[in-house]
Amino acid sequence: MSQKFIVDDSFWEIFPEVKIAFLTAHNVDNHDTGQVPATLLSTANETAANHWVPNDPISKNAVIQDWRNAFQQFKTKKGARCAVESLLKRAKNGKGVGNINPVVDIYNSVSLEWAFPVAAEDMDQIQGNIHLTVAQGGEPFRPIGEDEVETALPGEVIYHDAHDVISRCWAWRDSARVEATEDSKNLLFYMENVNPERQDDHAQAVQALQQRLKDYLGLDTTYTLVTKEHPTITFAD
Repeated sequence: MSQKFIVDDSFWEIFPEVKIAFLTAHNVDNHDTGQVPATLLSTANETAANHWVPNDPISKNAVIQDWRNAFQQFKTKKGARCAVESLLKRAKNGKGVGNINPVVDIYNSVSLEWAFPVAAEDMDQIQGNIHLTVAQGGEPFRPIGEDEVETALPGEVIYHDAHDVISRCWAWRDSARVEATEDSKNLLFYMENVNPERQDDHAQAVQALQQRLKDYLGLDTTYTLVTKEHPTITFAD
């Protein structure tokens, strides 16, 4: 049975101009054998400085303001922020974003350099269709690194499949069940843009992600831009 990625009308009613890059990659070898140079992340941590003024708080960053404004349009867990804010904050504070595994390091490098959130999920763990939608409330979610199950709030923007929530508060935290691990073989990626004025930057970030996956992991990816006019795609037959 085919599987689809579907952005529901409830989402488009809040965010009609959002564009979502959706990519898939197959036959992945995500074991770290040194194929991703250490300089990839270190350079990305340095390049991230292009997105802030040194003495200003991270909240003054235009990209962060875009996402904070977006998060004000729906119900969120207290303190939830877009994942890209956390990455930029680590780089700004001098801690830097460290290595996890080749796939995550690659998409984190893109996220740091272009300031878009990027997520990767293990396609083989996805059950049924994926929906980007507004939660009814009570949908279960177990975040990466946690044992306890949380539940989504009514009115919260979530990604979910037929089993449970795979990303809370839109682009905040991902599910442990579908995270991209060293043993993941087939992956799907999504990268969201909330600002229409950044469409060119978004396209460049997608191109960079595809190129780095090709250069370092030998992966050919399929790419579709999901919009209000094109809200549904099939990612597995």
